[in-house]
Amino acid sequence: MWRQLVATVDIVHAEAVSDWFMAEGALSVSLEDAADQPLFEPPPGETPLWNVTRVIGLFDSATDDRLIALKARAFFGEQLLSWTFENLEDQVWERAWMAHFKPMCFGQRLWICPTGFEPPEPRAVNVILDPGLAFGTGTHPTTALCLAWLDGLDLEGKRVLDYGCGSGILAIAALRLGASSAMGIDIDPQALTASLDNAEKNGVADRLRLGRPDAPRGAPSEVVLANILAGPLVSLRDDIVGSLGVGGLLALSGILREQAPEIQVAYEALVDFDPPQYQEDWVLLTGQKRSPS
Repeated sequence: MWRQLVATVDIVHAEAVSDWFMAEGALSVSLEDAADQPLFEPPPGETPLWNVTRVIGLFDSATDDRLIALKARAFFGEQLLSWTFENLEDQVWERAWMAHFKPMCFGQRLWICPTGFEPPEPRAVNVILDPGLAFGTGTHPTTALCLAWLDGLDLEGKRVLDYGCGSGILAIAALRLGASSAMGIDIDPQALTASLDNAEKNGVADRLRLGRPDAPRGAPSEVVLANILAGPLVSLRDDIVGSLGVGGLLALSGILREQAPEIQVAYEALVDFDPPQYQEDWVLLTGQKRSPS
């Protein structure tokens, strides 16, 4: 059992309340939106917060939350817009969301199935996925767009690179769809661990290499996917396109609709783009690497 204390404050006070929670013995502190205000990708070096922010402190069950509330009111006064606390039962938090993760179909033949589910179409191309602490289940539009694109390709015998592999979902799907080999790149060690675990579940670990961005990659790939964010897609352009052989196929995602023109401008000297594909507010840009002029 845990005690969760939530203070709602204006943006200018959020970090001060967060620091105060930690000083009072909070085991962890998180921040979330209190007013349904969207935040898009920040400029480099900035950590944006919402105008009205909920500061959430997780405390041991023995904590006297009423005493902390009194101290907080005395310390912050009217800066605290509201204050609540509640009991939280023990559970494996990183897996609680998986109750809502069900088998999903992408394209004509590709299914993503969470661990513990029988594939609905046993004769389809099924990927068994346990993302653990890494991003990538197919539920987000950017991943869904990439998976459907992969399903429509002839990947037989192709080399594939997944730049920002997360759970390994795209690299593993490519291997299950016929790719001869794949490499997953990520800066997060948890992502590389999750990718390896998922590759082993799907019987493709012997054809998947994993590493950080500075890892050797060998021969250029024939298909490269980068499902990250608009800013890194621009700054990492040369590395991403440099991993792709001439005539190879490129997929860029993690891009909001209004960000697509910036990405196309950054890559247009190197890539012949197809018409963009959209799902909700997100975009998938695909194309083919052209020969040097």
